[in-house]
Amino acid sequence: MLEFSEEQRLIQREVRRICDDFDDEYWRKHDRNAEYPMDFVQALGEHGWLGTVIPEEYNGAGLDPLEAAIILEEISASGAGFNGSMACHGAMFIPRSVLNYGSEEMKEKLLPKLATGEKLLQCFALTEPNAGFDSTSITTTAERDGDTYVINGQKTWCSRFHASDYMVLVARTTPKEEVAKKTQGMSLFLIDIEDAKEQGAVDATEIEKNIRAAVPSYEIWFEDLEVPAENLIGEEGNGFYQVMDGLNEERVVIAAEAVGLARVAIDRGVQYGIEREVFDRQIGSNQAIQHPLADAYARMTAARNITYQAARAFKEGRDVGEAANIAAYMAREAASEAADAAVQTHGGYGVAVEYDVERFYREARLTRIAPISDEMILNYIGEHVLDLPRSY
Repeated sequence: MLEFSEEQRLIQREVRRICDDFDDEYWRKHDRNAEYPMDFVQALGEHGWLGTVIPEEYNGAGLDPLEAAIILEEISASGAGFNGSMACHGAMFIPRSVLNYGSEEMKEKLLPKLATGEKLLQCFALTEPNAGFDSTSITTTAERDGDTYVINGQKTWCSRFHASDYMVLVARTTPKEEVAKKTQGMSLFLIDIEDAKEQGAVDATEIEKNIRAAVPSYEIWFEDLEVPAENLIGEEGNGFYQVMDGLNEERVVIAAEAVGLARVAIDRGVQYGIEREVFDRQIGSNQAIQHPLADAYARMTAARNITYQAARAFKEGRDVGEAANIAAYMAREAASEAADAAVQTHGGYGVAVEYDVERFYREARLTRIAPISDEMILNYIGEHVLDLPRSY
């Protein structure tokens, strides 16, 4: 069975202590009103957890994705669900673009402020209306003009735009038809959101949705946005590879968040099974109630084990492609099964907002779509693990 070190258990306890200050009604309210939980995010920042994977030299904790996975799982499992974990997910991991590829000047200027939550870089602009998983087909452009790049185009499903000070944007610096490989000619840029607004060069419209509503998503239009050339992250034309470099890391922590969602769904189902009495006995004494919850627990435990197996492999510098993708797949299955069992256990009350399990049910469905779909994970396993012919 999975075992954490004493330091890692301490991290769990400290994060749970922060989460305890934000009760179920807090998350219901923010979900209902589509309101970003800024005070929760700032509380984590004040305690240094937003800087978990930022090195100590930049005022961060200097820890690894394994510890970040522990933190995000615990947030999700506290009852915050994805509204909580994904509110922090971006602030913890999008800065990795700057850390891994930014200039030293950019790192020194930005990372210490991101580590404490003084500034937030938690918006990532890659997806476009006509370029989802086919990210090489993006049409947003960044054209060099002296000491600036001029950006034009449209992005969609950009989360946390108005809750961020900065965003990382992916644009084409060389047209697709002019590169030898379609993965070339894309570049990353650090965008100062307030500056973009002052230029009048950006317009954002919130996408109305009923899953993870407290972490709003936007369609964003850029028109002649001027960005200093020094805000280029890494080498021009290498943006696609820089984005791909972080995917396995992201899948590990997303898996941990899904495991946390499964945990809280099972906990609420078990609690209701103990407290609810029908025909003068607890409904949890019926096997029709016990078995789905027991099955969900077994699936969650298996998913949790492979998630942290992948996280440890990442920490040790080993290849994690297979483990990260399988962890993401199994964890989302576990979350879906657990949320479904929790709703079924509650009967009619399963769809009542006050019992929260309907929120977990909605959020579990999201995992099978984003940030990568079930089908794309299976494509990866088929091609890279089973050595079957590439399907697309």
